[in-house]
Amino acid sequence: MSPTTSLSKNTSLHITNLQAWYGPSHILQGLDLCVQEGELLAILGRNGAGKTTTLKAIMGLVPKVQGSVVYGGQELLARPAHQRFRYGLGYVPEERRIVPGLTVLENLQLGLAAIPGQYKQAERIEEIAQTFPRLKERFKQTASTMSGGEQQMLAIARALMSNPKLILLDEPSEGIMPKLVDEMFTLFTELRQQGKTVVLVEQNVALALEIADRAVIIDNGAVVHRASAAELLADQEMQDRYCAV
Repeated sequence: MSPTTSLSKNTSLHITNLQAWYGPSHILQGLDLCVQEGELLAILGRNGAGKTTTLKAIMGLVPKVQGSVVYGGQELLARPAHQRFRYGLGYVPEERRIVPGLTVLENLQLGLAAIPGQYKQAERIEEIAQTFPRLKERFKQTASTMSGGEQQMLAIARALMSNPKLILLDEPSEGIMPKLVDEMFTLFTELRQQGKTVVLVEQNVALALEIADRAVIIDNGAVVHRASAAELLADQEMQDRYCAV
């Protein structure tokens, strides 16, 4: 295992000895991870390795956790999930969680529910509409009638409503047509260029490494490899060992 990245003044997120359980199942087993401010970090590994649980633990969505998750100098583990959004975290879960009975616009408005009063809703919706013109055309449409790719775009747009500094993305390309995947990954690059910190869990290894700055591989609930994205992209043996489906 590579040594843990040292904490610096540019560290956005610092995770130390993170343990997580679902019932008797011990999923995360001493995970250590640092994310630098303004970088795009890819988290890779096989299904069941603990990638999704890592994101959920950061967001306070795992029932039993131990260790340390420090974001912006604040220890998060003792804080409820809704407070974590207020610190500037955004989260797009693997299952999207679009509210089926609501319109596209109403789903977007939910993105500000956890941080009331911080933004003028109409102005923020207009800003999001400029980034996602496809969604603007569908504001009055029931969200559940859109395609899977459009629903994924809506989930990302909803997470961006609160203008997070750090956004966690869980398998955004899963089940999406290639054209929309390309649009999404272009957006992720733009978010990084705007100064946001992005953590991307992705099964499409090559696609993730093409846009990431660094990558970590998780196996059996712990980080087993760290490298620059370019180094890992060139290391087919490491990809085959830990990332092959």
